Parts: sequence; structure tokens; C-alpha cells
Amino acid sequence: MDEIAKAVEILRRGGLVAFPTETVYGLGADAGSTEAVRRLYAAKQRPHDNPTIVHVADAQSAQRYAASWPEHARRLAERFWPGPLTLVLPRSDRVVPEASAGRDTVGLRCPDHPLALALLRAFDGPVAAPSANRSTRVSPTTAQHVREELGDAVDLILDGGPCRVGIESTVLDLSGSRPTILRPGAITQGQIQAQIGPVNVPPDEPPRGPARSPGMQELHYAPRTPAWRFTTEQLSEVLERSHGGAVLLIGPVIGVSEVAGRVVEMPSLPEAYARCLYSVLREMDRPPIAAIFIEMPPDEPAWAAVRDRLRRATRPL
Repeated sequence: MDEIAKAVEILRRGGLVAFPTETVYGLGADAGSTEAVRRLYAAKQRPHDNPTIVHVADAQSAQRYAASWPEHARRLAERFWPGPLTLVLPRSDRVVPEASAGRDTVGLRCPDHPLALALLRAFDGPVAAPSANRSTRVSPTTAQHVREELGDAVDLILDGGPCRVGIESTVLDLSGSRPTILRPGAITQGQIQAQIGPVNVPPDEPPRGPARSPGMQELHYAPRTPAWRFTTEQLSEVLERSHGGAVLLIGPVIGVSEVAGRVVEMPSLPEAYARCLYSVLREMDRPPIAAIFIEMPPDEPAWAAVRDRLRRATRPL
């Protein structure tokens, strides 16, 4: 039996399969099964008020799991799927409420990775798949990250190599009166507006009650090692405090202090920075490193997704 067939069998009996997407690795369960979704939440130690994203093979499949499919959804799926864009729509009863934190909406996405698409086509059903890591921790971008995080809690890990985008999808809510970006990602506000016109971006505040989307929690994507964010103006203060194994992440160039004994350089473009971010954080999230200080990238639209992840992974200096 090949890996895809084995993965489909596991999903159909209520098991968990980790699989690669272009964004991060997902931990998949049958979104039509209450018991499978409950096992998924238990494996991740995920709060039950934090919804999952349901992955589908294509736009035609997505329409089975959305109670309505508006023109905006058609345009965006036609332009950006497969790809790193999640559409929040009214939920069909083919997706169990537990997959959406009890909300009457569901986030749907068609991932752009050949292994993920092969799995979804063969399974021919909705797959709830948040990132394959413990809740609030740094998302995995390789199969080894999944093994380190979840171990035997996963029945099968499909190894598709490193993820090429490296941070989670943009989440766009189409269930209200005006489209609203709930989480920034590789698909930018400008790209979305070019297809459907103006969209809202809500204030960056922790959700009250069940979240409307994954990734809205105040603490998320965080290393275990204490991590602080700082502005360029605070660099001198950080240098005074960066001793005893502390690490400095400075702008698009990540510099490790002399105490840590090495320097890691990051690309200057936001897309390349995002691709490396979680791997770098995971590499630094180990003894003897005692603290991580991260300079925030520019407050510009192109950096919005990276800045969002860093804000949720760190505390202000």
C-alpha cells in the first residue's frame, strides 16, 4: 500500500495524518467525524474555542462544505486556489461543529502542494488540519519538526520536504456584510482588493468567545524560550541585556550575540524571511540559549504577515 492510500485509510477510521502544504505542515483529521476532530484537538492540546481550517481538493469540493458560495468566493478561489488563502463561509452540516469551534462558519482552503492535493483527492472529503504542533508553539515547516512536536500522537507523517511559503495562510471572512481579513498571510490585502474591492482589517485584539479564525490568539507561534520584540531605537538597550546566551534577531539580518557564538543571516525580502522564520525560531529554541530578542521588521504592507506572527510569538521589550 502506498503512502497516500495508507493515509486515506487512517483518516477514514478516525486517525490523524500530518501532511505538507505550501504554508506549514497540517495535522489532518476527518472534518465530518466528531470523534476524529476531538482526537485532533486532544493531540494538539488545542483550546476548543479555536476553530480549524478545513482543507479541500478544489473549489467544487469546497462548495459541498459551505452553506453558500458567493461571487466573491468564486472569484478568489479562481484566482488564488490552490494557494495560501482561507475563505470563511457559512458552514454546511457536512462539517461537524467541533471543527469550527461551534460556530456556524467554516474556514475552507485548497492547499498548493502535490502531496496535500493527492491526499485530499483520494480521501474525497473535508480534512480539518491546523498546524501540526502543540497549541501556541512554533508551527512546523518540515516533517522532522512534526516528529519532534507530536511524536506518537500522529498515526502517519507524509514527508513533502520544507514548506515553500513558511507561514500560515491569509484568512478572509466572507460571511459578513463586508469581507474582512482575520489573519494576514502571503496573499496580501492589495491582491484581494484587486479581485473583489475594499476589505476590512479588524483591530489586532484577542478574540472574545470562540475565535472567528485560527491564529487570532494573543499568544501564538511562540518558542518556549522567552522572546521579546523591540524597535530599532531600542537596540542599545537590547545590547546591554543580551548576555548569558541571549540571541539577537536584527531586522532582515539575524545576528546572534558573541555569547551564543554564531550569526545567522536572513534574507531581506519578506517572502524569503517568512520562509525561514519558523525554522530559525525552532533552531534557537534550545539550550543554552536563554532569551531571544527580535527587532520588528518595517511597518509596511509587505511585512504585515511576518509582523503579525512576531507580535504573537513575543512580548514587547
